[in-house]
Amino acid sequence: MPLSEHEQRMLEQMERALYAEDPKFASALEGSGLRTYTRRRVYQAVAGFLVGIALLMAGVIAQYPWVSVVGFLVMLGCALLAVTGWRKAPKPGEQPAGGPHARRPVRPKRSMMDRIEERWQRRRDEQGR
Repeated sequence: MPLSEHEQRMLEQMERALYAEDPKFASALEGSGLRTYTRRRVYQAVAGFLVGIALLMAGVIAQYPWVSVVGFLVMLGCALLAVTGWRKAPKPGEQPAGGPHARRPVRPKRSMMDRIEERWQRRRDEQGR
């Protein structure tokens, strides 16, 4: 069942509050999807590089130069993939560029309880009118 608009707003407010209070903890809870994806991509590139070496050696042993060329091209492509994936990977605890909270304006630090109390007071004032 999808969340209502009010529930989505509340969830976004809680996420922003969590990021404001402890960004390192919030990024750890986030699951670091981009970092996991790039790490997996690098591992796949290393495995592909090893397959390329095997093809290169098999082509030399079997005396089929085209197999060796294909092995070399696989190695080259996988090395390129690993290097680009490694450079794009964010460091642990670092926010990825263009992430969900990259455009958030910097505000003075207030505790989460202060903000919750302020919102509660606003709601009580609005209901009392």
